[in-house]
Amino acid sequence: MPAPSFSYSLLALAIAQAFAFASAAQAQTSDDVLPAVTVVSDSATSAGVAGIGSFSDTPLREVPASISVITHEQMQDRSIRSATDAVKYDASVQNSYNAVGLADWFAIRGFTLDMGSSYRKDGMVILAQSMIPMENKERFEILKGVDGLQAGGASAGGILNYVVKRPTNQPLRSVTLEVSERGTLYGAVDLGGRSDDKRFGYRINAAAADIKSYVQGSDGDRKFVSGAFDWRLSPKALLQIDLDYHHKSQLTVPGFQLLGGTTIPTGVSGKTMLNNQPWSLPVTDDTNNIGVKFEYELNDSWRTVLQANKFELRRDDAVALSSGCPTTGISSGYCADGTFGLYDLRRDNDKRSVMTTQAMLQGKFNTGEVKHDLTLGVSTLNRRDNFADYLFNRADGDGLGSIYYPKFNTVTLAPTNPVSLRRKEDERSIFTQDILSLSERLKLHAGVRYTQLERDQFRASGALVRHTDKDFVLPSVALVFKPQANWSVYGSYSEGLESGAEVPSPLNDAETVLDPSKSKQVEIGVKADLSADLSVAAALFQIKRNNDYANSSFDYVVAGTAVHRGIELSAQGKATRNLMIGASMTALQAFAKNTGEPQIEGKRVGNVPAFKSAVYMDYTVPTMPALKLNATWVYSSSKIFAPTRDFTAPNVIVRKEVDAYHVLNVGAQYKTKVSNTVTTFRFGIDNVFDKFYWGDASNAFGGYLIPGAPRVFRLSAQMDF
Repeated sequence: MPAPSFSYSLLALAIAQAFAFASAAQAQTSDDVLPAVTVVSDSATSAGVAGIGSFSDTPLREVPASISVITHEQMQDRSIRSATDAVKYDASVQNSYNAVGLADWFAIRGFTLDMGSSYRKDGMVILAQSMIPMENKERFEILKGVDGLQAGGASAGGILNYVVKRPTNQPLRSVTLEVSERGTLYGAVDLGGRSDDKRFGYRINAAAADIKSYVQGSDGDRKFVSGAFDWRLSPKALLQIDLDYHHKSQLTVPGFQLLGGTTIPTGVSGKTMLNNQPWSLPVTDDTNNIGVKFEYELNDSWRTVLQANKFELRRDDAVALSSGCPTTGISSGYCADGTFGLYDLRRDNDKRSVMTTQAMLQGKFNTGEVKHDLTLGVSTLNRRDNFADYLFNRADGDGLGSIYYPKFNTVTLAPTNPVSLRRKEDERSIFTQDILSLSERLKLHAGVRYTQLERDQFRASGALVRHTDKDFVLPSVALVFKPQANWSVYGSYSEGLESGAEVPSPLNDAETVLDPSKSKQVEIGVKADLSADLSVAAALFQIKRNNDYANSSFDYVVAGTAVHRGIELSAQGKATRNLMIGASMTALQAFAKNTGEPQIEGKRVGNVPAFKSAVYMDYTVPTMPALKLNATWVYSSSKIFAPTRDFTAPNVIVRKEVDAYHVLNVGAQYKTKVSNTVTTFRFGIDNVFDKFYWGDASNAFGGYLIPGAPRVFRLSAQMDF
């Protein structure tokens, strides 16, 4: 669908307004004096609180959960343009069919995130079938592990929360221009401020990109515009509204299957484009989002919070799909010589929406010597998915392509299948949490959520596939002990609600989801501020949930228990006055037990490295404080690739080990004045040594290996007026 013309107009208007305010600012600023560069401490560049993990404003150091936060300043300094850029700093997050041109999909602690429940905006559910823009996000928060009390239905791995930028107290006029990859041109505007009486505030973000991906041929465009507004209706009442529109159209890049169904491909490049036919069409997404939040202070101790959000996605999905080997009948692997079946895979006019609401009453009071921080709440979720069965037609001629050389075929583009309602889901919850301060050093977090979930799933004909009507009680309890003011130890037990695994292609009833079930987690951890500028944390956890897999009849079934045990270590802060360091390390044991299937019983889960780490640093050059250097080193141990069973060998589960890899990224930042405008130049090189590696070994869509990005350059200029 063509993007509305207002997105172009608003972007142009925003840039013009920024320059208009710049002129006024220049009249009050010396022409030859560069503003002083302040070297900030870690406390200024890391978040002290998060919007997830607790209903209250509890400091992160005292929240009994493993949470990492990427702040706005860090996103700017590291030129983060997507969630894929952000998660590389957290070792507990792994790509999960994160194909170029499609969307940002992940797993946390080895569990793939549910696209319809594990991604949040200001705590409210949004859909992740499409890319989620970062231009209007103030923070990016990662909650690792089970949190059914706050999240309700979500993956056992955790949730990703995108926190929207709010109006600024001081006027903000910022423009960013960037060139990257094979010539991708990107521009963004960030405007903020308040009325003279400070009762009304605004934040406007707009962006556009002409995409020339590092994969030759994966071109496209995107446009984004958003607004966030605050009204202080009275000293006790605050109304917040945010809305955004995003359009993205790009030829997606398919992954690779095993050669002959058994051998990992060699001699290929991360720049290889298999979706390169003359009739290839882009994946086109258009999303709309609107959120409303109302806060009212009843008195000094009690307040109410009302919140609602609606997210809508419309998608035209298309790819010249490389799949299987028609000459041998293999479905989950290419031919041994690298040729593959070539198919026109398309459907148009997907329409998916989710509407969430939440109302909370929060208060503080005492019962004797015990202090209480109480939350009472109700929430609802309504989801509707309308889509068609995929059109899946073999290309003309021999219908073959190759991973080693271009091979073009013709296709007569047939009309796509009709769209119909395929999934209808309604969820209602009540919840309560109380944080009891038993003493100055000891706090008890206790809460419970009751959720009722009703879901209907339909075939294209309208026939009912599965009806679900279940209710769940999700308790959560944690004890936090502070031996000293600067560190705490916690132990927690929590239960979560798994929405149900989606049945992957090409299995029976593909794209339906299994019935919901519970997940359970035990976690102990420690968090400490070693100094005002250096924080460390560690967590030891075990998560259990139902195990699901494809049986020899090509049904996706529940059998046994998935068990994920691990330890997470993290540190962030200033090692010296000029050196900021950070590290994230995760060791994870992920397996299934009591499955009744010897080929998976006790075996390592696919696409989950046993160890992963990320180490990063920022260094301010002492003799030139306007210059900062940065580097990031990411390591992943080997992992298992386990594609879906093949129709030619239904009793065999293939398991191949994918090599470990190291990746080094470097960059620099320089702040100066250009034509009397404060300008920050940033330059970066990802994958400095241009190392080829398989970054993703997901079994999604039957199982595809996705290469990591090759060496990529980027150069940007941020102008603050």
